[in-house]
Amino acid sequence: MSTDKSNTPRTLVIGLTGGIGSGKSTVAEGFARLGVPVIDADLIAREVVEPGQPGLAAVARAFGAEIIGADGRLDRKRLRERVFAEPAERRRLEALLHPLIRAEMRRRIAACAAPYCLLVVPLLLEGGQSDLVQRILVVDVPEALQVERVRQRDGDTTERVRAILSAQLPRDERLARADDIIVNDRELTDLEADIRRLHRYYLELAANRRDRGD
Repeated sequence: MSTDKSNTPRTLVIGLTGGIGSGKSTVAEGFARLGVPVIDADLIAREVVEPGQPGLAAVARAFGAEIIGADGRLDRKRLRERVFAEPAERRRLEALLHPLIRAEMRRRIAACAAPYCLLVVPLLLEGGQSDLVQRILVVDVPEALQVERVRQRDGDTTERVRAILSAQLPRDERLARADDIIVNDRELTDLEADIRRLHRYYLELAANRRDRGD
């Protein structure tokens, strides 16, 4: 959580994160239905490598023309297989794209006029992006449920899902750094109740923050 007030945005920024398969998108959609602006790092990451964007050209130079499909778009499956097979390659990709993604996230945060917004970043803690937020909301589920959800969603093997999990922050460390936690292993009605409760809480925090002039 950032404490540098010189760079504190007008809007209270809640960093939403969690392991793969935890249900971050479902939680973000719940907040969005309440009118909360959602800034999604994954969507921005796709935008910065669209045809014609500098990010796509940089990735092609670094990883070769074979990661560009016949339609001129990034072959995400081929690139994903390559970077997850070799940690050094993943770090090289991150070094290319993270500055572009971060700059766009900062731009959107600065343009936000709502009391608070959600910044959805899967690797918020692993990627050193927590300085962009004032609070961290972790969506948590047991690891076995994570694996099963991702297997059903993506058709991946258990081994591949566990390899992805191993590249993320351990569950206990993520929870230790959370300001707020949503446990997403219950019924949807329970999840929605938690979202509404936190929404009221964040509105109160944002109002108090404005009153203090933070």
